[in-house]
Amino acid sequence: MKHRFISKKYWKDKSTAMGKSDELAKGFDDVINLSLGDPDLITDDRIIDAAFADAKAGHTKYTDFRGDPELRAAIRDFYGEEYGIDLQDEEIFVAASGCHGMYLALEAILDPDDEVILQTPYFTPYPQQVELAGGIPVELPTFEEEDFKINTSRLESLINERTKALVINTPSNPTGNCLTEENMREIGEIARKYDLIVIADDIYTAFSYQSPFVPFLSIPGMRERTITINSFSKNFTMTGWRIGNIIAPDYLIRTIQTINENVVFTAPSISQRAAIAALKYRRSVQPPMVEEYRSRTYYAAELVNGIEWMSTAYPPKGSFYLFVNIRKSGLTSEQAAEQILKEAHVLTLPGNAFGRCGEGYLRIACTVGKEKLKEAFERIARMEI
Repeated sequence: MKHRFISKKYWKDKSTAMGKSDELAKGFDDVINLSLGDPDLITDDRIIDAAFADAKAGHTKYTDFRGDPELRAAIRDFYGEEYGIDLQDEEIFVAASGCHGMYLALEAILDPDDEVILQTPYFTPYPQQVELAGGIPVELPTFEEEDFKINTSRLESLINERTKALVINTPSNPTGNCLTEENMREIGEIARKYDLIVIADDIYTAFSYQSPFVPFLSIPGMRERTITINSFSKNFTMTGWRIGNIIAPDYLIRTIQTINENVVFTAPSISQRAAIAALKYRRSVQPPMVEEYRSRTYYAAELVNGIEWMSTAYPPKGSFYLFVNIRKSGLTSEQAAEQILKEAHVLTLPGNAFGRCGEGYLRIACTVGKEKLKEAFERIARMEI
């Protein structure tokens, strides 16, 4: 809205589809909400109990500026045990969520009008985060017909003297696609050729269904030019705890720390204790949770492909999202989402909310149980399109 007391950069509506979906859901008593990626499972009791025991024991104060040393050590151990990567403590920073970590990273690297190439379809906050940090977002489209792979020729055509960074996300929100190691190696070659930084959004690492997750920083020659953004939100169903971390060269971490001291000072101490417990118990906490969402996502994909005017890749590769092709309907993404809400009382997100190449799709989050998924798609199947 326009108001003399509001910065002119916010006069144009910049609210996200995710933010709007919450209001839309309130318009119906029987809505089935498949719009937001907020898992319906709650955080495991072992994590909650450990965090609150630590709170009772006095962990309620500011932590070290880079994060609780015990958590940094746990993150370092995790990378060594899971991926064989020997991190240094100085390469680790604890952030108040993955979104916070992404903003801090962009703020640390961007000068005014630096360009940041975004793997598109993208997580909806990316473009505005780039702009908030003074940069210019540039969409790098990927397509279902190419398995949502990053086409390196297309990537190279977008690079100019102002290009500073590339943001990648695998497993992907919203497409559910996973980049192959071969594709990541190709991306790495481009990054080295043009002296780019790659920001790897590693939010859904536990949800790589067909092959083990490979961190981009493990790609040869990429450790010194990769910023990794991690979060406990999805991998441990801890969205409300708002806790994540950044892995980057030590000089970038020092800059990020300086910025953060003027933003939130430190991440929440109790949430950091929960993160320590999450890593400690991960081998018992994660498998049943991941299997539940994998099972739902496969089931939902079958239901989608049973509707004449919908389709999606089967089997899904990762995350707990489906990027549903609705082009046969003859409707735009926004028209389809609106009609599905009004007639079926099912809330989805239009694909164009994730970038221009998302037109013709809907994103569905499989964050309700199979019974609700079945009901949702039965309602949609009854619609006249």
